[in-house]
Amino acid sequence: VLMGGSGFIGNYVAQALLTRGARVRIASRNPEKAFKLKPLANLGQMQFARCDASDRHSVERCMAGADAVVNLVGAFDGDLYRLMGEAPGWMAEAAAQEGARALVHVSAIAAEPDEDTEIAYAGAKKLGEERVLSAFPTATILRPSILFGKDDNFINMFAGLISTLPVLPVFAPDSKLQLVYVDDVAEAAVCALEDPGTHGGKTYELGGPEQLSMMEINEAIAAAQNRKRSFLPMPDGLSAVFAALPGTPMGSDQWRLLKRGNVASGDFPGFAKLGIEPKPLG
Repeated sequence: VLMGGSGFIGNYVAQALLTRGARVRIASRNPEKAFKLKPLANLGQMQFARCDASDRHSVERCMAGADAVVNLVGAFDGDLYRLMGEAPGWMAEAAAQEGARALVHVSAIAAEPDEDTEIAYAGAKKLGEERVLSAFPTATILRPSILFGKDDNFINMFAGLISTLPVLPVFAPDSKLQLVYVDDVAEAAVCALEDPGTHGGKTYELGGPEQLSMMEINEAIAAAQNRKRSFLPMPDGLSAVFAALPGTPMGSDQWRLLKRGNVASGDFPGFAKLGIEPKPLG
């Protein structure tokens, strides 16, 4: 069962499972977003279930008969503590009751909130990990950095701006990010499912092979587009005000996460322990 399986990461996890011959149930608020995967599945290999992750009964109903579970539910708005904190615990309890042999919970490197800067997104992710391990101690926790891929919402957002504007502001220009390729994270999830005896009960930090600043990322996108652009580093105060405005592409939580950077701490194993060589942004 892929909870939140119609989203960005879910599409790739589903593909990795389908190629291995697994039977996949995609549970999502909008499962029709994953209908494009139907041609990849054999007859009876894929199911779709409509699920409201904020409703415990809906979660439990979608987990019926599950022998393995991947939780991919995430958001930056709404009741984050219910959606990414409480709901993963419900999933883990239901998975245990159904006798599932493996559970992979996709969290985020941001799940270690700073002591002096409590960010709702980070706090909710941290709570989710705790609830999952409490109910399903042999679950595998994956903490990826910011993901990139052909249909991501991060690189593509900046690429769109760079393609149209000759001069662009850069928020948190010196912040370091360890961008990670979505296919590599999907492969990590499937590897953990396939061998819960080795990977169960462990936390993995998944970062790409390079650390790039926001300025370097923007410059790399412009270079890949063969466009000459001027980038203006923005003061933190002005960036924070912009992020607080309604209708902007970046909310305050996202700005604070970006400002503090997003790189693996080194305190947990990474791709190497999963037998995966992560791909660089290039």
